[in-house]
Amino acid sequence: MIQISGLHKEFSGEVLFQDLNLTLHKGEKYGLVGRNGSGKSTLFSMILGNQSPDQGEITFPKNYKIGHLEQHINFSQKTLLEECSLALPAEHKQDLYLAEKLLFGLGFEQEDLKKNPKDFSGGFQLRINLCKALIQRPNLLLLDEPTNYLDILSLRWLKNFLRQYPGEVILITHDRDFMDGVATHILGIYQHKLKKTKGNTAKYYAQIRQEESIHEKTRLNQQKKKQQLESFIEKYGAKASKATQAQSKAKQIAKLDQLEKLQEKQLITLNFHHKPCPGKFILNAKNLTFNYPSSPLLFSHINLSLKNNDRVAIIGKNGKGKSTLLSVLAGVLQPVEGNIQYHPSTTIGHFAQTNTKKLSDEATILEEIMASSNDLTQTQARNICGSLLFSEEKSEKKIKVLSGGERNRVLLGKIMATKTNLLLLDEPTNHLDMEAIEILQKELNNYKGAVILVTHNESLLRKIATRLIIFHKNGAEFFEGTYDDFLNKIGWEEEEQETKTSAPNQLTKKEKHSLRAEIIKERSKLCSPLKKEITKHENIIIEEEHLLNSQHKKLNEATHNKDNEAILTISQKIGQLESKIDSHFEMIAQLEEQLLKYEEKFEAQLNTIEENKLDI
Repeated sequence: MIQISGLHKEFSGEVLFQDLNLTLHKGEKYGLVGRNGSGKSTLFSMILGNQSPDQGEITFPKNYKIGHLEQHINFSQKTLLEECSLALPAEHKQDLYLAEKLLFGLGFEQEDLKKNPKDFSGGFQLRINLCKALIQRPNLLLLDEPTNYLDILSLRWLKNFLRQYPGEVILITHDRDFMDGVATHILGIYQHKLKKTKGNTAKYYAQIRQEESIHEKTRLNQQKKKQQLESFIEKYGAKASKATQAQSKAKQIAKLDQLEKLQEKQLITLNFHHKPCPGKFILNAKNLTFNYPSSPLLFSHINLSLKNNDRVAIIGKNGKGKSTLLSVLAGVLQPVEGNIQYHPSTTIGHFAQTNTKKLSDEATILEEIMASSNDLTQTQARNICGSLLFSEEKSEKKIKVLSGGERNRVLLGKIMATKTNLLLLDEPTNHLDMEAIEILQKELNNYKGAVILVTHNESLLRKIATRLIIFHKNGAEFFEGTYDDFLNKIGWEEEEQETKTSAPNQLTKKEKHSLRAEIIKERSKLCSPLKKEITKHENIIIEEEHLLNSQHKKLNEATHNKDNEAILTISQKIGQLESKIDSHFEMIAQLEEQLLKYEEKFEAQLNTIEENKLDI
């Protein structure tokens, strides 16, 4: 096992983390979470021995091997298979099929094996590095954003691979569904400390919310007690008969712990402005067919009628034409056959990764947002910048100095600056953290127009899409239904082939789909009422805390005016409100505990199905 003891690290006088302690046991798989800049990658670097802590140590068992996803590209062999085979352990140097199996799982095909690894795109080159990390079969795998550039099939394969991996895993990813599908525990760098929770991210964040609530209630109670003591001293401190008591109160104030208000995390705010469309259909696409010159067809005879509030997801392996279809629907590319009829009022907001190249390097963020609409005032543009975490100072930064993630936020800002009724989004979750992805999902659900998006994020798919365009079986087809409907009724061809070659005692695809559907239905039946009840109590708490704040202001005024009768009456009201709020917090804690038990139960059952075990 690995032992992390008393780890402390500072940069330029700023504490990154302090007194980090952890014991990593055999077979445990950790999802590592924390704010950007909290030290996740630094911790990885220390485990690898590339950085040293200011204090503390990390100890490993003898002959313990660590593998990690290398972000730098450094290939030396002439073929893909030879490059990946370099990483095979000494006892398996001749077992090239091990490398082939991993490469196929990560989305490479038979004809790719003889290609030069330097000829692949940047995304596929990172997949090569991921293959080299996995093939070593180390005791511990450190994976920093391994889901970047993976398509939906490779993500599903990797999730299953890591779940069954015999060694230990520490995983950093913004894909919450992927993390929950792999991790046995969640590790969080929170308030410069390391917090370990058995279970999924829902359980971890529920515990964080509860701890923050307790901290804030304690802080407010201390603040109230201090005010009461100070009020007594102010009122009676000058009287000789009360001097001793006043001195005692002063000592009590000195002994009170000074709890600081927890720093709130800044989150992006998304608000896509809707332009009403009076027509029944926003667009009608008929017989869409497309191929690039001298290339085979990417898709043919696709038909799509789109209404307001439609949510369509385009899914499939990378390189099959998903982004191209979105560009055709946006009017950026013209189909070789077929046509698209837009309603006269159709206004499109198009988010595409390639659109970052259209941003002017010499323009500032504010200028790019302002250029999106002639109706936009500078104040409105600054508000959009602020909602995307570009402060007034940051909004004056030039595009050329921005990171990829910052450029993507600028693109989102340009869409927010105009009124639209159709959003075309190509992998909008790239570079967004977990909280931002959830914010995006909620905003897309609230948006009154239609949405077509390309995504590999299965959680987003399940929460957004009601219709699908699926790239598989050497073509594309329209599917009327949700992603789970597709998995249950059709499924991925590649996974079907794996099922056919699997051991006879394993679950068939049909059995998997049937069991999964039953579990999801039962989970919704039990969890949905609990979630609604939690929301109800949270809303009540918000209302009563507003009342409480109002009463505290009245108490301060009464104390200042030395109105004893009012002080007594208001204090009683405050006591009643605090008692009510406490009871609602207790009820939420009970409900969340029950909810977590259900979620852990159903997550374990779903994982069991994925692992092809019948004993659920």
